Amino acid sequence: MIDPLTEVVGLLQPGARFSKVVAGAGRWRVRRAEAGLPFYAVVLEGGCQLSVDGQAPLALQAGDFALVPAARPFTNSSAVAPATDLPDTLPVQLPNGTYRVGDADAPPDVRLLVGHCSFGSPDAALLVSLLPQLVHVRGEPRLTALVQLLIDETRQQRPGREEVLARLLEVLLIEALRSAPGTAASPGLVRGLADARLAAALRGVHEQPARAWTVASLAREAALSRSAFFERFSRAVGMAPMSYLLAWRMALARRLLRDECLGVAGVAERVGYSSASTFSVAFTRYVGQPPARYARSA
Repeated sequence: MIDPLTEVVGLLQPGARFSKVVAGAGRWRVRRAEAGLPFYAVVLEGGCQLSVDGQAPLALQAGDFALVPAARPFTNSSAVAPATDLPDTLPVQLPNGTYRVGDADAPPDVRLLVGHCSFGSPDAALLVSLLPQLVHVRGEPRLTALVQLLIDETRQQRPGREEVLARLLEVLLIEALRSAPGTAASPGLVRGLADARLAAALRGVHEQPARAWTVASLAREAALSRSAFFERFSRAVGMAPMSYLLAWRMALARRLLRDECLGVAGVAERVGYSSASTFSVAFTRYVGQPPARYARSA
């Protein structure tokens, strides 16, 4: 049985970029307004707040893991909210390689491990749109252990380092996403898979992307009426069923055009289009260039 979550993370081609330990004291605020790299944080001691644009602030405590896959602007701040007129804090690097925020003279009341990862897939934006905007996991020591392995490997220059880092980060992302409480997650694939009815339809799409799916046939997979399925799927996943099907087919098509010698007609057949011309029109509208040109440029 194909696991949709593993498929999406595998296509993302995650890679480790940077991690650091940050200690904070007093009241502070670190703002990342630019669309940077996907961000994760593990609270080692104490507590703080994480606020992703468009969502309510999230209180983090020791042992919590948070992941912002879509590189959205966010604010990390002290557990006691700083005054609105307090200027943003710039972390200061200490001689031992760690960082400080807030009151530099006071004993730290929070320690965080924060880091950035990258997604090597040219389809990263498309694939990340299938994930929740924010993943929050509490009380999962497996995640902390995986992050520690990632840090240890980052600091070493052993043979096979890049391959090990890629595999560790892939496992970390899958573990974080599947550990997130699905019903409480923001709309996306994780929340859809947490619903047993919707999971059956999602697995059907991933196992048979070339099948002539309709909302009605997907609803039958979920054992729901057409209208109930459409509303439930759209609310949980954050997009309509046929929009999800199109997004997944286009992600597969782009990978096939890059990595396989199938030709446009072969790719069209593999992702569920009756002819190369129909596929070319859909691909061009979605990606912005014809599949043959995309294959040459890739």
